[in-house]
Amino acid sequence: MKTNMTNQKTLLVLLFILASWIIFTVFKSCTQFWTALMLPVSLHYNFKKSSGPEAPLSPVISPVKTDLRIKEIMKKLDELIPPRPFPHMNTTTSAAHSKVTVLNPRDTYCTGEQLDLLLEVRDHMGRRKEYGGDFLRARMSSAALKAGASGEVTDFNNGTYLVRFTLFWEGQVSLSLLLIHPSEGVSALWRARNQGYDRVIFTGQFSAGTYHVNTDCALVLNSSAKLCQYLDAQDQETFYCVKPQQMPCAALTHMHSKNKEVSYLSKQERSLFQRSNVGVEIMESFKAIHVSKCNIQAVPRKKKCKLGMRSTVPSGHVWEDTWNPVSCSLTPTEMKECLRGKLIYLMGDSTIRQWMEYFKENINTLKSVDLHESGKLQHQLAVDLDRNINIQWQKHGYPLIGSLTYSVKEIEYIARVIDRIGGGKNTVIVISLGQHFRPFPIDVFIRRALNVHKAVRRLLLRSPDTMVIIKAENTREMYSDPERFSDFHGYIQYLAMKDIFQDINIGVIDAWDMTIAYGTHEVHPPQSVVRNQINILLNYIC
Repeated sequence: MKTNMTNQKTLLVLLFILASWIIFTVFKSCTQFWTALMLPVSLHYNFKKSSGPEAPLSPVISPVKTDLRIKEIMKKLDELIPPRPFPHMNTTTSAAHSKVTVLNPRDTYCTGEQLDLLLEVRDHMGRRKEYGGDFLRARMSSAALKAGASGEVTDFNNGTYLVRFTLFWEGQVSLSLLLIHPSEGVSALWRARNQGYDRVIFTGQFSAGTYHVNTDCALVLNSSAKLCQYLDAQDQETFYCVKPQQMPCAALTHMHSKNKEVSYLSKQERSLFQRSNVGVEIMESFKAIHVSKCNIQAVPRKKKCKLGMRSTVPSGHVWEDTWNPVSCSLTPTEMKECLRGKLIYLMGDSTIRQWMEYFKENINTLKSVDLHESGKLQHQLAVDLDRNINIQWQKHGYPLIGSLTYSVKEIEYIARVIDRIGGGKNTVIVISLGQHFRPFPIDVFIRRALNVHKAVRRLLLRSPDTMVIIKAENTREMYSDPERFSDFHGYIQYLAMKDIFQDINIGVIDAWDMTIAYGTHEVHPPQSVVRNQINILLNYIC
């Protein structure tokens, strides 16, 4: 009897141990399973317990999904720019031989009306072309009035185009239609752009005390040498440098770049980009038109410009050197009072750094803070302590083109900066990307724009009253190295940005359309253009 009881106790102990082991195993497996599910979410956000309430979680956008989105946008662009091989220069579009017809011509036109032109493009032999794709720029202007506006070009993809001008002001108005690149040149630029990463070469400086070593760096490095990989693990953006001997990768301190003597265009294709073939006027013989006020009914009062408004084509016009949007109105704004209590982040290239310089020159109470950096690309901070104004400019991450050496000790991608910003109703973020991406395959720019878009979405989830503004690219010098920097590359990036950011409530400053209207042709436009860009910002935020 005693033996049976002992056996039963032993059996119960063994069953208890077995049950405990099963429960522990199941619990451990479940923990590993849920940890696996939650890991991407926890990596997706850089939470700090001391930084206030947590942001609402959104589904993680995986690298695979980002890659699919890049392919989707690339497919759209490839369809927009089909291959156009040409046997001889004579078969390409000729500005001199193309024909422009005014539809429903009159001696006098009225303000507010639209003037339509039909363009039939022909080659250098005078033969009508049967396909479109030419890179054209339409502009109307009145120099005496300091007035200008872009025209809308519709491509019928059969060698004909509709060019539409909205007659915003009265007086003598000159019309211009430039053939920037023929469709064959556009096709060649598109193919060449997406072939190589080495039109610009970077040199990185590694430092250890007084010892310095320079090595080659790039977005893609074809080298058998050992490489340093500078990886943004969250967004899968990478920059490489050849690793110097006996120095760690973390010793990279400075960078500069220069153009490499390389071209992915054939000799015949390069002839399309000679100065005499770029930006040729099609309407050379056209006389100015006369526009009168007539008896048109008064235009309804427009609402004040605010975030989330859809842009039109054209988005506005210049009159007496002042920008006037089509879809909304701008009111005079006292800059100091508008910016009172505001935290302004300006992020991107030197075209948004112009804004920083404008603020410092035009707000006499704004004081620069020495951040102990040097060079043109140094992080800048300016404050007005009495009005609690804080404005800062920060360069974007690689690729950053500059012949002068700049520090990369604190270089980071815009998405990571945005992830650290708490946001709020007095926080304003202005982003400008584009110019430094033109010499590289378009997927580099699309990936960056998508990553910034994701970071903005995360910011607006945790702080929905944060004000975010995208400043589009400026147009630039027309004849400056078209293979690397043509405005065609900028226009494609402009289209990609509009496509990527169309689903979130942000403000857009259409600098592309503005710089066409002003007719600047400079990557860094005059102060009058910068002033009007900033006036849009002030109307958005005040």
